[in-house]
Amino acid sequence: MRIYSMTATFGKLEQETLKLEPGLNVICKPNEWGKSTWCAFLVNMLYGLDTRARASAGNLPDKKRYEPWSGAPMSGSIDLCWNGRNITIQRTGNARTPLGEFRAYETDTGLNVPELTGNNCGQMLLGVERSVFARAGFIRLADLPVEQDDALRRRLNNLVTTGDESGTADRLGQTLKDLKNKCRSNKANGLIPEAEEKRESIRMQLESLQDLQQRTEALQTRGQELEEQIRQLETRKQALEYAKYQEDLEKLKVAKDALLEAKENEQALEEKVAMLPAEGEEQHLQTADTLTQALLRLQAQKQATPKKPEKPDTAKCFDGADALGAQNTAKDDFAAWQQNVLKKTQANSKIAIGAMLAGVMIIGALLLTPPLCFVAMAGAAVGLILLGIGISANGKIAKQGQLLQEKYGTILPENWLTEAQKYAAYCQAEDAYNAYIGRLSQEEADLQEKTRAFAGDLTLEEKRKLLEGAKQLRDRLRIAQKETQRAEEFVQTLEEMTQPVEPPTELDVLSYSYRQTLDVLESARFEQRQIQFKKAECDGQRQLQGQEPQLRHELEQEKRRITRLEAYYDAIEAAQTALTKASNELQRRFAPKISKRTQELFQAMTAERYKKVQMEENMQLRVTAEGETIPVDARLRSDGTVDQLYLSLRLAVAEELTPDAPVVLDDALVRFDDARLALAMQILSQEAQQKQIILFTCQNRETQWQQVN
Repeated sequence: MRIYSMTATFGKLEQETLKLEPGLNVICKPNEWGKSTWCAFLVNMLYGLDTRARASAGNLPDKKRYEPWSGAPMSGSIDLCWNGRNITIQRTGNARTPLGEFRAYETDTGLNVPELTGNNCGQMLLGVERSVFARAGFIRLADLPVEQDDALRRRLNNLVTTGDESGTADRLGQTLKDLKNKCRSNKANGLIPEAEEKRESIRMQLESLQDLQQRTEALQTRGQELEEQIRQLETRKQALEYAKYQEDLEKLKVAKDALLEAKENEQALEEKVAMLPAEGEEQHLQTADTLTQALLRLQAQKQATPKKPEKPDTAKCFDGADALGAQNTAKDDFAAWQQNVLKKTQANSKIAIGAMLAGVMIIGALLLTPPLCFVAMAGAAVGLILLGIGISANGKIAKQGQLLQEKYGTILPENWLTEAQKYAAYCQAEDAYNAYIGRLSQEEADLQEKTRAFAGDLTLEEKRKLLEGAKQLRDRLRIAQKETQRAEEFVQTLEEMTQPVEPPTELDVLSYSYRQTLDVLESARFEQRQIQFKKAECDGQRQLQGQEPQLRHELEQEKRRITRLEAYYDAIEAAQTALTKASNELQRRFAPKISKRTQELFQAMTAERYKKVQMEENMQLRVTAEGETIPVDARLRSDGTVDQLYLSLRLAVAEELTPDAPVVLDDALVRFDDARLALAMQILSQEAQQKQIILFTCQNRETQWQQVN
């Protein structure tokens, strides 16, 4: 297959066209020009866009990554040559199904190419699945290491071991595996487990039938035992109910007698109550209680009354005076006494002055001569006059003081007021005592009047007993009325409960109580119903299980079928063992063929530095450099050398698996040095003689090499 041109509305590409030539196409463009976008466009145009892919952390599906920047629907076309025919493939769609509509037609005539569809286009044009093309003929820098892929491994294995990519051996192995799995894939799945399960089911059905038969017979025996037990229990129940009926008749007779007695007692009490005055005993009893409590309280107060205050030993001048008069008298007398003391002092002063004046003047009169003696005698006269006046006043004052002192006796004047206060306190206490006694006397008189009005000639205790007797009589009447009512209700209840019961017709041989009889009878009847249900269940299960002769016939058939299937299974295992042995033998030829071509390309690309390449079954490579004797894991080499090794492997794989498909390289030579770049370009030019090669690069080295060569 050779591509002429590609036109795309895809990601940043907006109706842009890329034209290609036969052989080696070197497209040197800067970063962000769209090289990777053209690569992705080519793959999705050939194999379709996976619209089911969902975004995940760090990864966007192509349907999101390459949404047209313009907002237009994703679309494109490729003009190509396939099997000598010029064909155009187109894909269009909408936002929900980008590139979902496919058409393939002859470029010149416009006639449809029916063998190409949206699903098989890439497979038909390139001859390989998408994953194989992505790992063989579609080479990016990030994808240079070839990882294990089941489709790639299968095609390589078939190609190397059988020379046929059709996968006949794989299909045969898969067919044997499917047949074996059909017989037995595990313990639970397959024809053999199914047959064994059916055999076990039939065997269990037979065992279940036998068990059901035994259970049915046991249930019938137990049912007969229960019928006899229930008959005896019914007889026992009838006998106990009849005995209870006789007891109820006796209780009813006793109850009627008690009712008659209650009515007679009620009638007698009614006659006695009829002779009593109107009801009101409770109110009168409350009055009696109130009066009694009042008398008791008055008596307690009288007993608790303090003694009458005693008159204190004070001046007799206070006798008969009231408290205020005694205090005023004491105050006045004390004031008079103080005044008398003052007057006495003044009188004594006059006496002293007169005496001294008279004495001095008399001495002067005796000593002086006239006329001075006359003056002295006049002064002596004045002194004597003052002396007489003082003595006279002092006598009056002394008499007044004596009268006051006699009034209070031996009590000192400074204590007269204190004595008056003691007397006043006594007067107040006596007045309070007399008032308290008067109030108690008045209360006692009032209570006696109320008691006479309430009890008449009777005492309160006699009146109380009379009232209590009337109250008790009325209470007894009410009790008797209630007893009569209860007796009537009890008789009525007994009459309703006492239903006639016939005596049992059979002999009672059991000794259960009535409660025990009911419990055992209920249990027996419940068990009888359960037995009926179980018998019906057993009959239904027996019908479901089928007939025993038919089941035994089916069991023998399943045994013979299992024998045949196990023999068939053993034969398939033998065939698988033989096929695996042959496949393992051919597998040993798998690695050498690809390794040989990879080694040739790698030697040429590294100027013969690496002499040997070994490829393991998991696609991992080991290489031996010049001067080395032990192969080293290729991943331990430099990044550029690893790229060259895996590019060699990719080209070798592409030669075998996609001989007619173009090889697309996207910046695959970036880490090559100039010398190995030239060697790689030379190899690509040789490969381009057999197939179209499209080399996208962001460097000028590839273009310069192509221009020079």
